[in-house]
Amino acid sequence: MDSSELYHVKQQFVLGAYKTLVDLTLPDPNSPDYSPILIYQARAHIALNEPSSALSLVPSDSENIALKAVAALARYVDAKQEAQKDATLEELRDLCVEVEGDDVDGDERDKWLVRVLAGTAFARADEVEEALETLCAGSNNDNLEAVAVTVQVYLSIHRPDLAKKELERAKRWAEDDLLLQHIEASINLVTGADNYSDCNSFYTEQLANPSLTSPHLLTARGVTRLLRGEVSAAKSDLEEAVSQQGGTADAETLGAMTVAVGLSQAKQNEVDAQQLWSQLSGQYPTFPLVVDLAQKSTLFDELAARFEVPPLAVAAA
Repeated sequence: MDSSELYHVKQQFVLGAYKTLVDLTLPDPNSPDYSPILIYQARAHIALNEPSSALSLVPSDSENIALKAVAALARYVDAKQEAQKDATLEELRDLCVEVEGDDVDGDERDKWLVRVLAGTAFARADEVEEALETLCAGSNNDNLEAVAVTVQVYLSIHRPDLAKKELERAKRWAEDDLLLQHIEASINLVTGADNYSDCNSFYTEQLANPSLTSPHLLTARGVTRLLRGEVSAAKSDLEEAVSQQGGTADAETLGAMTVAVGLSQAKQNEVDAQQLWSQLSGQYPTFPLVVDLAQKSTLFDELAARFEVPPLAVAAA
């Protein structure tokens, strides 16, 4: 049974309140909550694209397998060279093998956390099959966080049908947990079930909590509202998300804001949308929307090069 402090930290992480977590004061090192909360704080830094801050939190001499895994994920995110990334992936593979043994410094929660963090890294590296195998997709009856990452992997490869199956399996053994609701909202956001009403209600309910500050949830609700055709309300959510991020939007918020401005009717918004797109493609060249458009532009150019424009028809005299 988690303490009330650890339970609160977990809920904040699930709902994307990463800034709140990185500003949190850690408990006494002798507290049983110290390592779990430190790991959540390190993961929050990684989610904010601050891997070096995450690494500074993790003791370099720790033998705990979960702490080793979170440090490896931070190094993977921080790596600039492919060789460095490959080395950290190998390190995570070794840890996944280690958790299958009996002589491990860590409990069952730590072992599952290794799988979750390794699966996250494999998914980021486009090693989809390895990620799903690591997360025990289709056979996991123990860890809801592994289900959450599995669902995100399925959604990223456009398989909402498999994501739904994973959710339905989890409902048979998991309690009515906040994370379970979040997983279902993510699937509904992709599939558009019931005109996005369920996911919209979930995000609105969570954002009504005065103790929660989550630009991630605001962005999710903004995207939901865009899909419902509520462009003005969506822009309001996204602007608030940028404000909570200190005026500098992350990739997902900036991507959604670019779409929202592009959908607006005013002529000035065409200029604003172009500026936002230049910012998005310049700062986040690997963002899915940027990559997808670049691929389609290349494909269009290739097809256009094969097309020969016929000569103009000349009227007979």
